[in-house]
Amino acid sequence: MTDASPLPAATLAASWTDEAVRRIEADFNRSADTHLIRVELPRFPGITLYLKDESVHPTGSLKHRLARSLILYAICNGWVGPDTVLIEASSGSTAVSEAYFAHLLGLRFIAVVPASTSSAKLDAIRFHGGEIHMVDGPREAYGAAARLAEETGGHYLDQFTYAERATDWRGNNNIAESIFAQMAREDHPVPAWIVCGAGTGGTSATIGRYIRYGRYPTRLCVADPEASVFHRHYADRTIQTLDQGCCSCIEGIGRPRVEASFIPGVIDRMVAVPDAASIGAMRAISQRLGRPVGGSTGTNIHACLMLIEEMAARGERGAVVTILCDSGQRYADSCYDDDWLGARAVQWQAEERRIAALLGR
Repeated sequence: MTDASPLPAATLAASWTDEAVRRIEADFNRSADTHLIRVELPRFPGITLYLKDESVHPTGSLKHRLARSLILYAICNGWVGPDTVLIEASSGSTAVSEAYFAHLLGLRFIAVVPASTSSAKLDAIRFHGGEIHMVDGPREAYGAAARLAEETGGHYLDQFTYAERATDWRGNNNIAESIFAQMAREDHPVPAWIVCGAGTGGTSATIGRYIRYGRYPTRLCVADPEASVFHRHYADRTIQTLDQGCCSCIEGIGRPRVEASFIPGVIDRMVAVPDAASIGAMRAISQRLGRPVGGSTGTNIHACLMLIEEMAARGERGAVVTILCDSGQRYADSCYDDDWLGARAVQWQAEERRIAALLGR
């Protein structure tokens, strides 16, 4: 006679965890690395710009890496099980990617998003099975996400706290390791600068730590929207928040408060970028590449070309690497809508012409 007694809860939980990790790792194993695009700069002989194209991930942005790491981190900490509701405060891209992984695991996912989030991102969250909980602005998202987690008995993934620790910064195919591996056969295999933005601070923390761990002479520059607290905190650590009403139209980067995942000590330089400069650079690099990129990529490009001009003035040669964060298709009704920009008094045209001239042909 067989024993039909149910398996202990601990055994069932371990079995679910094993299967969840396997599914996420299998998804990773099916995915190729992202491309590193070389951009020649005729006006700057001996200096080359490279774009790490994170838009080719299955969920279309750099945040695919973060979502995978956050959910694995939560599972392996025992915070997530087969019936856990996953909740995140996000301006869109992180939530899109987390919805994808939640669907992969058969879990319910709720995204707490500001009302300003682009409709294309909201559609992408819903496409992957996620639910939308709208709040007025980014300041309200934190509390709303925590309340939803309590009400549902779910887990608040909290990218702003866990981004810097969920990713293995020493390697394991993180974005920094991938950049250096792909640069290995270039004219200047060790970049002079790597440039990225800061939304959670997780990407800059990973890259900055990896540079130090590998003992590379590469310096890290973080490009930050002018209406963000991060560059202010970098200059003066006593500054922790922005005044109400101070906000940027560049989604995905810049914050009204200093996040736990932002590690200023690994950053060599920060550049504050006006929205008009980000939009102009976004448009110029999109023309150069022949396809649209998002606003945060424009922020990165503005900082890159400032560094490149400085290198050229000093007679230096080398490589500057930055991140192509996502596709501009997600911003058709915002950053690529002239009327939308006009209503916000964003005068981007002169910056587009300036950046286009620097990029050359």
